[in-house]
Amino acid sequence: MAKLVVITGPSGVGKGTLIKRLLASVDGLHMSVSATTRQPRDGEVDGREYHFLTREQFGLRLEAGDFLESAEYAGNLYGTLVDEVLERGDDARGVVLEIEVQGAEQVKAKIRDAVLIFIAPPDRKSLESRLRDRATDTDEQIALRLAQADVEIEAVERFDTVIVNDDLESASAQLITEVVRRLD
Repeated sequence: MAKLVVITGPSGVGKGTLIKRLLASVDGLHMSVSATTRQPRDGEVDGREYHFLTREQFGLRLEAGDFLESAEYAGNLYGTLVDEVLERGDDARGVVLEIEVQGAEQVKAKIRDAVLIFIAPPDRKSLESRLRDRATDTDEQIALRLAQADVEIEAVERFDTVIVNDDLESASAQLITEVVRRLD
């Protein structure tokens, strides 16, 4: 199986942007598409950004053992399907998972050589600004995401690498360097 590179951090920290740059810069990486019970945002396509499932579908797949990891975040369920990782990893140098902290810890418990990378905000105020600026969540959802971020940031010592995303160019270069180092 290809090496698993798990990238996590609070919602709004810029994981998606950094991962796009990583995938464009490092040959042989494939992105795993997670499953979720949240509603698609404008422009999202089932099977591209996420596998969108109902809570019932998610629960049945969970009971069947179809998930490598799963977690509840801000009232929705998220998880990585085992088949998704296996399919992406057939011809890959590495498979990238963008998942929640709980899920990252589950992956590490099952796959010891998985690389866990935490993307951190420079501070809480910056994170809140990013969440508000992207204009995809209600005030209530933003409050939930910030509360969850406080919990997630406490877990940074359990990660192999922590990258503070205070400058996109610098954080991107650090992520690319770290992943290439871990894959070689």
